[in-house]
Amino acid sequence: MTALNRRQNTVETLQLRVTETEDLTAQIRKIVLKQAEGLPLPAAKPGAHIRVHIGGAFDDTRAYSLLMLNDHSTDAATHLQYEIAVKREDAGSGGSRYMHALNVGDTLVCDRPRHDFKLEPPDQTCAVLLAGGIGITPIFAMAGALSREGRPFHLHYAGRDRSQMALLNELAVIAGENLKIHLDQQDSQLDINAILRSMHADQHLYVCGPAGLLDTVLAMAKQAGLPATQVHFELFSNPAVSASTDSFQVRLAQSGKTYVIPPGKSILQVLQDHGEDPLCDCCRGECGVCQVGVLEGEPDHRDYVLSDAEKAQGKLIHICVSRSKTPMLVLDM
Repeated sequence: MTALNRRQNTVETLQLRVTETEDLTAQIRKIVLKQAEGLPLPAAKPGAHIRVHIGGAFDDTRAYSLLMLNDHSTDAATHLQYEIAVKREDAGSGGSRYMHALNVGDTLVCDRPRHDFKLEPPDQTCAVLLAGGIGITPIFAMAGALSREGRPFHLHYAGRDRSQMALLNELAVIAGENLKIHLDQQDSQLDINAILRSMHADQHLYVCGPAGLLDTVLAMAKQAGLPATQVHFELFSNPAVSASTDSFQVRLAQSGKTYVIPPGKSILQVLQDHGEDPLCDCCRGECGVCQVGVLEGEPDHRDYVLSDAEKAQGKLIHICVSRSKTPMLVLDM
């Protein structure tokens, strides 16, 4: 049993039934989920996600943001249903293909909603929302909430072309003239620097998308002097494990066991392969659950959790994504 599943077994789960599916694009499918007998679901706020336990051959989970509609009369607004949108990744590990194969009437085991990516408390400061690709799903929920509350916002939505971008019509209704569509290799291509230059000192930025977009936005926001407390983000793809061709060793101080970490595998994956049971959750370097202490060696940080000062100290590592700059790491575990 993996650490991820160990954690899930201590979390209250929901048995949800697929009641509707709809293709939003050729690759993105909306899936509507309800509890049996129409029982109400746990309340969720904009930006929340649920973890779906992938069945069959997949002893794993996938996180999907909840879509929140702009109509208070809908089942989504009254906590009777959850709606998620899943992009099929044919080159992925199989989770999205499993979700796209679901039919009405199928059941899923899901964790209760989590709120790791959320709007700041209400004020009249204009929020800036930025989404890339399928990262629109939590941003869509946030835009709907801001619209309902009469709070000002600007929404930037980037994609390859309109045919691959979900929820465009709904966003046009919600955001109106505050919606800006950015298409690759056109005059409307996303200009992150221009967005940051247009922001005032007290504005908050909310970003969701793939690792490349997120890395670029975070770096540019830092250069622009936007405080980290005003930048909120969620990663919608797993970063590459490593561009390095070098392997290294990890020794667990408490047991004395040593493992070789090859290129293309994370420390976490190798430990799980050998029956170790470290805590983990997102497996993307975002949540901080897999953080452990470093007793010897120099980490090669790839996470989004530690500050620059903490990374420079080299005393902590997130084993789901980070690697080593030295031949050996000794971990406090």
